[in-house]
Amino acid sequence: MNYNVVVTQNAEMDLEEFVQYLLFEKKNRQAARNLLNDFELTKEKLEQTAGALKYCESPKLKAYGYKRINFISHRYFMLFRLEGELVIVDNIFHDSIMRKQIEILEHDCGVRRARVE
Repeated sequence: MNYNVVVTQNAEMDLEEFVQYLLFEKKNRQAARNLLNDFELTKEKLEQTAGALKYCESPKLKAYGYKRINFISHRYFMLFRLEGELVIVDNIFHDSIMRKQIEILEHDCGVRRARVE
């Protein structure tokens, strides 16, 4: 099944922060380019597999219908939900700071969740 993937503004800002970090803090254009390429490849994979992926283990995130997909080549992942054939990517995280960010997201899940019309 082909899903239509929508990346919310929150997820775009998450990705932009990671890219900016690689460009300006690490001064590594190749790493930033690789991350963006991996994001696109992972998004393509998500179009094909979103329905087959398992729900998050966190009870709060599971209650909101969140699933995750790991980037193919990097330690990042997308947090997404399904609405019919629409995949809504709400956030992107790096594994190294995942636990703290997930705790924050669980706390204000209704605030960060984007409306898609």
